[in-house]
Amino acid sequence: MTKRLLRTSTLAKAAIPGALLALAVPELAYADTASVTVTSPGATIGPATPFTGVSAHADCADGLVSGGGIDQTTGDDRAGNGNHVMGVAPGADDLSEFTGTPGVVGEDVTHWLAFGGSGSNSSPAFSSTPYALCLSGNRIRHTQVVMNKIAGPTVSQTAKLVTATCPAGSVLIGGGARTTPASVGSLKAIASFPTFNDAAHDHGQKAAADGETNPDSWTAVGGIGGGRDSGNTTYAYAICTGEDVRTKGITTKVRFSELSGPTVAGTHQLATVGCSDPAEESRHSAWQLVSGGSAASGGNVTTTDFSKAGSGGTHLTGSYPSESDGTPVADGSTEPAHWTTDVHVGGSPSPNTSTDVWALCLSTRHGHGQDE
Repeated sequence: MTKRLLRTSTLAKAAIPGALLALAVPELAYADTASVTVTSPGATIGPATPFTGVSAHADCADGLVSGGGIDQTTGDDRAGNGNHVMGVAPGADDLSEFTGTPGVVGEDVTHWLAFGGSGSNSSPAFSSTPYALCLSGNRIRHTQVVMNKIAGPTVSQTAKLVTATCPAGSVLIGGGARTTPASVGSLKAIASFPTFNDAAHDHGQKAAADGETNPDSWTAVGGIGGGRDSGNTTYAYAICTGEDVRTKGITTKVRFSELSGPTVAGTHQLATVGCSDPAEESRHSAWQLVSGGSAASGGNVTTTDFSKAGSGGTHLTGSYPSESDGTPVADGSTEPAHWTTDVHVGGSPSPNTSTDVWALCLSTRHGHGQDE
């Protein structure tokens, strides 16, 4: 009897470390990780003729698309005024767009599409380079794309705004904008930015401001110059965490900057913002860039409803992950930290014009267990 009690006691003691290990293992297994790699295949040439467009794509071999961008070349002469961003958006594959019925239109998307268009001026120097941000981690293993759309703009010198909102319980990690068709040469996407579907942001009419956390929506703005057409459409895309992703402890933060200008015909201006926040890094993991947004606006986009620039010809020629000096990051770059906007004035002066840039930054709390 004594030997049996001793043996039982010995087994119980031996089991205690194993029990502690079993409790500890889930904490390790569910430690949060998130990393981003940028993919870019290089430039797609064109459009070389007026009133046409080009499509380019960047794809994620590993991870899921959390956002993406575009950088265009315009040439050095006045013809460079004609190249403009028609859109940046997640794609069903390297060609197919989500343009059907609004709502959740895709899951676990790995393709990013970038579109360029030309007005009445065109040049063989025109090109568009796409950038996909590929997010990998053990928390955000599934995503969903929400699309919304609105007819227009069709009236000269006007803009149309549309907002896509993530499903309840999910987290916005990126978005995009698109305008069609390219044959209307003055039609273009003039803004793409994170926002909130609430009264304080006029349900997407006002953009998310610097330092705001957990926006739930993405807004797209289509602008038009002198052209018009009855079939014009503007699309907004929100990239959100999937239905089965544990979102507790996931935080996104907006970084935003607005510069006055450019206003002189034929000129352009860059604006860059980054995710770094040393004051927060002591309590969170480092903030990781997962997407970005850009606008050519009439200014004050975070405090008033969006307004277009002073000229219908002012347009975006870049919205992309970058170095701190605005240089686009290279294909294969890891952990990008900055986002850059490039706004170009067309052939006429553009008063009351601003260059706006947003970085959407992700932080997950490390070391939390399964119930988080």
